[in-house]
Amino acid sequence: MVKKGQVKIQQMAFMLIALTIFFVLVGMVVLIFTFSGVTDAATELNERNAMLLVSKLSNSPEFACGDSFGNNKLACVDFDKVMALKMNIEEYENFWGVSNIEIRKLSSSGRSTLCTQGNYPNCEIIRLIDKEIAGFDSSNFVSLCHKEKFEDTFYDKCELAKLMISYEVANAN
Repeated sequence: MVKKGQVKIQQMAFMLIALTIFFVLVGMVVLIFTFSGVTDAATELNERNAMLLVSKLSNSPEFACGDSFGNNKLACVDFDKVMALKMNIEEYENFWGVSNIEIRKLSSSGRSTLCTQGNYPNCEIIRLIDKEIAGFDSSNFVSLCHKEKFEDTFYDKCELAKLMISYEVANAN
């Protein structure tokens, strides 16, 4: 009679262990599905932040045309300001929290000349901050405007350009 009681106790113990393992496995599956949605949402949020940052950057006082070219234009980058900023970029390197800022003229010539003080304004690519590309990147189309002289008069010359930024997202470890 003692043996039957011991067997029943052992059966009950094994059933409790099996039931516990089953619920742990079900809980792990539920957690995996829950956290996979969180990582997708975080990625989407970071991409949206990159897009907002590039829009904000094109309208910041360091880049924006302001009233220099008639009325106050949105998404207008002053080429002259950007070239002056490029010469003093060390002071602004951590200001925007980005690892790369590049403005690329969209022209039919197909050239890809980097802008320097010597070849300005006859160049296509302005790299303000040029670190290793990591994290998220985004771009937006802007008007790239500057004053140009033709014979004895100055006029506003605006071209289509692409403002590209990338930034590294800090890992929370």
